[in-house]
Amino acid sequence: MHPILNDIRLISFDLDGTLIDSVPDLAAAVDKVLEELDLPAAGEAKVTTWVGNGSQKLLERALTDALGEPPEVESLEAGHRRFLYHYGRDPGSRTRLYPGVCEALDALQAGGWILTLVTNKPYAFIEPILAQFGLERHFALCLGGDSLPQKKPDPAPLLHVAAHFDLPPSTCLMVGDSRHDIAAGRAAGFRTLAVPYGYNHGEPVQNSLPDALIETLKELV
Repeated sequence: MHPILNDIRLISFDLDGTLIDSVPDLAAAVDKVLEELDLPAAGEAKVTTWVGNGSQKLLERALTDALGEPPEVESLEAGHRRFLYHYGRDPGSRTRLYPGVCEALDALQAGGWILTLVTNKPYAFIEPILAQFGLERHFALCLGGDSLPQKKPDPAPLLHVAAHFDLPPSTCLMVGDSRHDIAAGRAAGFRTLAVPYGYNHGEPVQNSLPDALIETLKELV
């Protein structure tokens, strides 16, 4: 096992950009909203840099880019509703697992670690995506971006997870691909582990100074 796991009892994983490459489906839903508004498509390259702060922020960034200025509140809310509709109809057909995910989750669960999922994606989309890949059985608790009033980079979701299992944060690890994951983990008192292949607004995640960096999750085990 990787040394980062020494004395760790619980591991919280991010979802988008850490376990799954979901940008193709997110971009498809974003572009459908833009098409309905007679605005130019964004495409996957741009959407990759906008992911990480929840679906409403994703739409705000897409509309700001297309309009050249921030959208009105009413327009943003209407666009977000349309995004949720389109994404909800097809949240996973283009989404893929990153290499090493299944092997890592299987080994960690067999080794007795408590595995949890803490994502800024709306909670309603978590179960169907996990079920598509047969991953739902691995996680003892899942939190979405709307499960609590706060989302990452606020430490509240991670503190909630630690409290739920009656564990001190020092025995918990946050695994993610972005500065928001590392900031949330650090603020919660979790150990932090980053993967470099996900979405981090075009910045190297190592700039956020995680406690460790691995190329694939298989390196954990």
